[in-house]
Amino acid sequence: MGSPVRLILFSKPGCHLCEGLQEKLESMTSMDIVLEIRDITTRTDWFQYFQYEIPVLFYVPEGHQDSPEKVSDSGDGREASPSPIEPIRVERASPRAPVHQVEKLIRRAIAKAE
Repeated sequence: MGSPVRLILFSKPGCHLCEGLQEKLESMTSMDIVLEIRDITTRTDWFQYFQYEIPVLFYVPEGHQDSPEKVSDSGDGREASPSPIEPIRVERASPRAPVHQVEKLIRRAIAKAE
C-alpha cells in the first residue's frame, strides 16, 4: 500500500464519539491517511442517513472516479453511480477500541476493495 489511504468520516460538531475516532485516526503512524471530515449537519441527505449512526467511516479505494458526494447509507457504502469503484463502509469500532483495532478494521475494508 504505497499511496495514502483515503478515508471519509461523517461526523457532527459536539459528537464525542466522532472526536474520539478522529483522534485515533490522526494518531495512526502505521498508515499514511488522508482524512476528510464531513459534517452531516451541512446536508439534509447526510443528516437523514447518518444522524443515529455517527461516527461513520468510509474507505475510498484508489481509482474512485466519482464524487464522494455519492456516498450513501445503503449498507455497504454503495450507491448507483458511473464509477465501478465505490467507497466501502468501515465496520464500526467500539469507542473504547485502541488504535490498532481501528487500523485492523480499516485494513479489512481495504481488503474488500481488492
